[in-house]
Order: sequence, then C-alpha cells, then structure tokens
Amino acid sequence: MLDVKFIRENLDLVERSAKEKGYKIEIKEILDLDEKRKKELAKVEALRQKRNEIASKMKGGKPELDLIEAGKAVKRELAEKEEVLAKVDAELKAALKVVPNIIFDDVPLGGEEDSVEVKHWGENHATGVDHLDYAMSRDWVDFERGAKVAGAKFYYLKGELALLENALLQYGLSKVLEHGFTYMTVPDMVSSRVLEGCGFNPRSSEQSDEYYIEGEDLALIATAEMPLTGYHMDEIIDEDKLPLFYAGYSACFRKEAGTYGKYTRGLFRVHQFNKLEMYVFCLPEQSKEMHEKILAIEEDIWQGLGVPYHVVNIAAGDLGAPAAKKYDMEYWSPVNQKYQEITSCSNCTDFQARACNVRVRRKDGTVEFVHTLNGTAIPLARALVVMLENYAKEGGKLKVPEVLRPYLNNREEI
Repeated sequence: MLDVKFIRENLDLVERSAKEKGYKIEIKEILDLDEKRKKELAKVEALRQKRNEIASKMKGGKPELDLIEAGKAVKRELAEKEEVLAKVDAELKAALKVVPNIIFDDVPLGGEEDSVEVKHWGENHATGVDHLDYAMSRDWVDFERGAKVAGAKFYYLKGELALLENALLQYGLSKVLEHGFTYMTVPDMVSSRVLEGCGFNPRSSEQSDEYYIEGEDLALIATAEMPLTGYHMDEIIDEDKLPLFYAGYSACFRKEAGTYGKYTRGLFRVHQFNKLEMYVFCLPEQSKEMHEKILAIEEDIWQGLGVPYHVVNIAAGDLGAPAAKKYDMEYWSPVNQKYQEITSCSNCTDFQARACNVRVRRKDGTVEFVHTLNGTAIPLARALVVMLENYAKEGGKLKVPEVLRPYLNNREEI
C-alpha cells in the first residue's frame, strides 16, 4: 500500500507506474476521499475535545442539568460522526489497495516480451528427457490417483522421486543457512488482512489465485511469503536488529488462474507444491543491496546443481502490484528448447510493510516503515522437472548432482 501523502506529492509517478504495470486507478477518487476523511476527522476531533471539556467541568461535584444534557448531545453527535469517519476511512483504504507500488527507474517498460536478460550461466543442453514420461515410466509420480482424491493437477510423488524432493529441500536449506537465514515453518493459511497486506491484488477478478476457506476469514497460502510478511505485523523493530533474514518452508496452493497458454505439462504448473522461500525485513537504504544478495543466493543454489540459466529484469507490465523491481531466474529447458521460470526475487520497498504496519525505530527515536523482499530458494515440484530434464537418461537411471548426494546416501544415480 502506498502512503496517500506520497500519492498526492507524486501524482505523475504513481499514475505512470500504475499504467506501466497494467492497473487502472482513479487518483482523483483517492484524493477526494482523503480530503473528505480529513474534514470528517477534524469534526470528530473537535467533538472529542468538547466531550473532554464537559467531562472536566463535571468533576468534583454534582453537575448542572444543562451540562449533563450537553454531554449527552455531544456523545450522540460524536457517535454519528465517528461512524461517518469509519466509513470514509474504509473507502479510502479500499481505494488505496488497488494502487500498485511504483517501479524503479531501471525496470524495463512494456510487457513480458520486453523483459531484459541481465546475465546467463552455463552451457545450454541440446537434448533432454521429458520429465513426466520419465517419471511415470519409473512409477515415481501418480497424477491419476491425485485427480481421483483431489482433482486435476494434484499428484502423488513416490519412492526415489519423493526422496529426491527431500534432497533438494535439504540442499536448499543448507545454502540459505550458510547465508544467515533463520529457518521457519509457517502456517499454511492466512487471514484476509495478511493476504491483502502482501499486495496480491489481481488485475481482474478472473485472476484471483487463492483458495478461500468457506465460512472463515482464511485463505490457503500461495507462497510462504504471505505468512512471513505477517510475522512482524503491527510491530516496531529496533534499527540495530535489521536486516532480518527468514527462510520459510511451506506447502503452496494456487488455482493458477490467468496462466492458460503457459507451459503446464506435468509437475511444472500444479495446484499444490512445496517451496523454500527467502524473506528479508530491512532498512529502506538497505533494500537494493538486499535484492542483489537474494539473487546471488539463488544463483549459488542453481550453479551448485549445474543447471544452465539466465537472469531477467522483469518488465513493468509483468510485475505484480507489490514489486518495485523483480528478477526472474529461468532455467534452460533442453526438452522445450527455451528458458522457463524457476525462481524469482522481488524488492517490495515499504509497500507490504505499510499495509501490515511493520516499522523500524531508528536510533534517534524516529519511526518509519521497513522494506521487505522475497525470493525463491527451491520450488520443489518445478525443481524436480529441472532435475529430470537435465539428469535423466533415456531408458536408464537418473544421475544425482554431486551436491545432492549427501542427502541420498551418497548415491551417484537412482
């Protein structure tokens, strides 16, 4: 969420960023609501002061009847004005929720096709094994029974593929711990306040990706980023404790709305998967450095796995609401002969922290909002696709990357 004062003082920047991201916003409506809120707040504060003055006069003896009646009248009027203020305040907050974060100056403009490669690593393989055909031939995955119990795009992992998933998790966890992250398991559900505070606002109702719990103010999480964002909600963190580094492991649930036409075969795009997510709370002046740090960790992880990739600076039209800038790492798929997303990392500046009220107390006593960042360490279902495409042999065993062998009884192949 952006500060309405910032919006008022940076109208052109806010409107331009929203347009480049593909969001339609009504700035005039927001500013009008802000003015209305200020006027209603002034009325409420004046009545509160009057109430306090009357209460002060009524102390120390039996109050006069006209003073009692005046107190009752003020109380009634104050209740009415507070109700009006609450309504206007709610309307303003609702309007602010649809305003996306501004973009950094070095974010490319345009849509997905305008994203810019900033680096690449490894030698792209010319051939590979289709992960789904291979996994099914080894009896390692069962989509048919997954659909029987939960519906399409749910699945069972079996035997050595399930063990490989665990090895990938343990490897990813070892890497983030090396870099000072605190490991956390997190709730698989969050309240609407946390969900909205994360800024996952779809551009249209057809793009909502969350599974909601009927009759409860809860939704299944699409990423551990959600509960990690809410971890310090309504807290003030001392400056000397920042930055804070968390690594959250969770199941992730996604309807995958709005993704039709993208690569969906097998484990690449499913409704439930496990993921290890990095998350950082930091000072505003640290966030650009932290963004590069998260990207470097992602690269370290995938270089260790020996997987060719490139890094893309995502164009504005392909950014979500919270991100001011995002990098995607895309691995080279030898099967599809193209790059496909494997991880991402985003700098959300103070956008999420403002909505979730996460602040820092500076050494001089001043208080301001922190910056938040997130990045994928290991998306396990998709990581299995990468491993099978790159290390499986036609009609044979799967070579185990050296960094995973300690977690598979030092086996060189499975």
